[in-house]
Amino acid sequence: MPNVFGFLGGMQPARGSSSAGGSFVDDGELLDSYSRAVVDVVDTVAPAVVHVEVSGVRNGRRAEGTGSGVLVSPDGLILTNNHVIEGARDVTISMSDGRRFSARTLGRDADTDLAVLRGETSETLPAAQLANSKGVRQGQIAIAIGNPLGFQSTVTAGIVSAVGRSLRAQNGRLIGDVIQTDAALNPGNSGGPLANSAGQVIGINTAVIVGAQGICFSVASNTALHVLTQILAHGRVRRARIGIVAEQVPLPARVAYRAELKQQSAVRVRELQAGSPAAEAGMQQGDLIVRLDGEPVTGADDLFRMLDERRIGTSVSVTIVRSSGLTELIVRPADREL
Repeated sequence: MPNVFGFLGGMQPARGSSSAGGSFVDDGELLDSYSRAVVDVVDTVAPAVVHVEVSGVRNGRRAEGTGSGVLVSPDGLILTNNHVIEGARDVTISMSDGRRFSARTLGRDADTDLAVLRGETSETLPAAQLANSKGVRQGQIAIAIGNPLGFQSTVTAGIVSAVGRSLRAQNGRLIGDVIQTDAALNPGNSGGPLANSAGQVIGINTAVIVGAQGICFSVASNTALHVLTQILAHGRVRRARIGIVAEQVPLPARVAYRAELKQQSAVRVRELQAGSPAAEAGMQQGDLIVRLDGEPVTGADDLFRMLDERRIGTSVSVTIVRSSGLTELIVRPADREL
């Protein structure tokens, strides 16, 4: 009788045994090592994870909501998502040990969907450590802790699926350097930490793709640290503006060839604000912006990303394409909020 099963022939090594002189590895030992790593992370990070309860007015109606957050200093600084506390009048923090206290909003940044709270308590609180997210690698362990669907102190684990992703914030701006993970996230996880195996926070959980399985996103810890630093210093995240309405357009091949440009798209100045830094520098409606300080500009997102606080009030070289060819303009961006 022919063999209809997919055996490959010959005897196979039993599970947990060695073959051809190889080293002995027991599946139970591997599982225990993984479990110990996750447990150690939970022991380190979970005490700093908080449940955020908010009430206020949203879209003209009284609303309540919940989310997660993570304490990043013993004196009560909390990182969470902007969308968790947007419109909140009252914010209450609950800790895993039962302590409760109110919090006030120090600052919000819709462009990165992050916010910073200050817990109104004199107690010394457990705090998590922010990692350098530049060291995050695809495939490493990722552990999410939060309060999904009202279940406090819930832990899920997976891996880092990808790094360097981009994600649209609710205001339409592009958040860069986002970490993708398959650690399960649900409503209520927003604002909670994504941790590595060393018990350090590598990201702030922010979004999932509805209908997908295992595609979740966290704002990288380096971005969170920048937002935290800016809010503590200025009450907001400072960004530059040049005073234009920009749109991404294809760069005609003949224009690219004549200007010796390798990019396939550019930013067209659709509208120009009177008296703006761009107008004062001589920019005109219809100009194509192709470089900023020598770095290619292929879309409006590139332009917004480059116009950070470092360029406020400084001389910036903007390369544009006009009918006469490439032109260099010197623009001095202003503070976007002023």
